[in-house]
Amino acid sequence: MDGRAWAVLFVLCGAIFLEGIDVAMLNVALPSIRADLDMSTGELQWVMSAYVVGYGGFMLLGGRAADLFGRRQMFLFWLTVFLLFSGLGGFADNGPTLIAARFVTGVAAAFMTPAGLSIITTGFPEGPQRDRALLVYSGTAAGGFSVGLVVGGLLSSADWRWVFFAPVVLSFVILVAAFVLIPRSERPVRTGQRVDVLGALTATGAIVLLVLGVERAAHASVVQTVGTFAAGLVLLAVFVLAERRAPNPLVRLGILRSGSLVRANLAALLLAAGFFGFQFIAVLYLQELRGWSALQTSFALLVIGVDAAISPTLTPRLVNRFGNARVTFVGLLLAAVSYALFLPVGDDWTYAAMFPSFITLGLAFSLAYGPLTIVATEGIAEEEQGLAGALLYTAFQFGAALGLSTVTAVSTAATGDDGTPGALLDGYHAALLVPFTAAVLAVLISAFGLRGRRRTTEDAATRGEATAPADTTPVQTAGATR
Repeated sequence: MDGRAWAVLFVLCGAIFLEGIDVAMLNVALPSIRADLDMSTGELQWVMSAYVVGYGGFMLLGGRAADLFGRRQMFLFWLTVFLLFSGLGGFADNGPTLIAARFVTGVAAAFMTPAGLSIITTGFPEGPQRDRALLVYSGTAAGGFSVGLVVGGLLSSADWRWVFFAPVVLSFVILVAAFVLIPRSERPVRTGQRVDVLGALTATGAIVLLVLGVERAAHASVVQTVGTFAAGLVLLAVFVLAERRAPNPLVRLGILRSGSLVRANLAALLLAAGFFGFQFIAVLYLQELRGWSALQTSFALLVIGVDAAISPTLTPRLVNRFGNARVTFVGLLLAAVSYALFLPVGDDWTYAAMFPSFITLGLAFSLAYGPLTIVATEGIAEEEQGLAGALLYTAFQFGAALGLSTVTAVSTAATGDDGTPGALLDGYHAALLVPFTAAVLAVLISAFGLRGRRRTTEDAATRGEATAPADTTPVQTAGATR
C-alpha cells in the first residue's frame, strides 16, 4: 500500500476507533448513570439499545446512501452529526433525553460506518491488500474498545458526563484529518435512481419492534408482547415485498443468494448478541453485586481487549494458513467456551476465577470478527460494497440490540421484585445462558461454511483441478514482502 492509502486507512481506523471507545466508555458508566438519573434496569438497557437500534435500523439506508450520494460526503457529514449528539448526551438530565441523544448518535454511526468501510473495500484491490486493510480496521475497533474500558472507568469515577464529552475532541480531530486526507471522487451517477424510503422505514420499524418485543417480554402482558412481535414481523414482510417490487431497492434481494454472505451475517448477529449481552451482565455483576468501582471494573474487563493486538498481527497469519472459514469457526467456538466458563459465577469469585472467561472472549473476538468482515464483502461488485458493508453492520447491531434486550428480559424475569444479592445472582445466572446459546448457534452456522469448503475442494479434486478456496487468499502480515 502506498503512503496515501495508508493515510486514508489511518483516518478511517480513527473513526471506527471512536465508535469502539464510545461504546466501551458508556458500558462501564452505566451503573453511575442509573444512580444519577434514577433509571430502572429496562431503561438503562435502552441507553445502550437506543444506540444500536438507531445504528442497525438505519444501516441499510446508510449503505445505500454511500453508494448513491458519495462515500466521502456521507462519511464527513455524518461524522459531524456523531460529534454533535455525542456531546449533547452529556447534558441530559433524565433518561428519555439521554436515550434520544444516543439514538441519533447511533443513526449517525449508521451512515458513517458503511461509508468508511466501502472507502476501504473500493480503495484496495480484492485480495491480500484489502484483507490486510480490513483486519487492521477491525483490530483498531477492538483497540478503541480496550482504551474505552480504561478511560471510561477513569472518567465515570469523576463524572459520567465526561464519557460523552470526551469523544467530541477525538471526533473533531478525525473530522479535520478526513477533510484533508480522504481524496475527492466523482459523484456517483444517480440517473433514475432514488432512495427507497419505504424500504428504509419498514426495515427500521421491524428492527425496533422486534427488539422492543424482546425487552418488554419480562414486564408486559402476553397479548402486548405477541402484538409487538406480530407487528414487527408484518413490517418485515412488507419490507421484503417492497424490495421485490421497488425499481431501486434498498436491498437487492439477489445479493442474499450468496451462501457465504448469509452465513457471515448470521454469525455476526449471534456474535454481537453474545458479546454485548455478556458484557452488560458482567458490568452489573461486578459493580452492583460485588460493589467494584467503575475503574476496577474497567481494568477487570480490559483483558477482553487483547483482540486489539491479535487482530492485526496473529489473525492475518492464521487466515493466510487456514482460511477465513476455519479461523472464524475456532473464534466462535472459543466464544462458547468463554461464556460456559462464566456460567457458574458465584458471589465471591476472585478475579483469577473470572480471568479465563475474559481472556478467552478476547481471543474469540479477534479470530471471528475480522474474517467475518472479509467474507461478508468479498466477491461483491464495487457499486454494492456499501450495501454489503451495511448488511454486515446491520446484522451486528441488530444482534447487539437483541442480545441486550434478551439478557435484560431474562434477568428481570428471574430476579422478580426481589433485590437481594441471592436473587440478583440468580438473575445473572439465567441471563448468562443467552450469550452461551447465541455462541453455540453461531458455531453450528459457521460449521456449514467448513462443509461447503470441503465440498468445493473435493469437487475440484475430482475434476483434476488445483483450486484454492476463495477464503484462503493469502493475507499480508506486518513486514511481509509484496
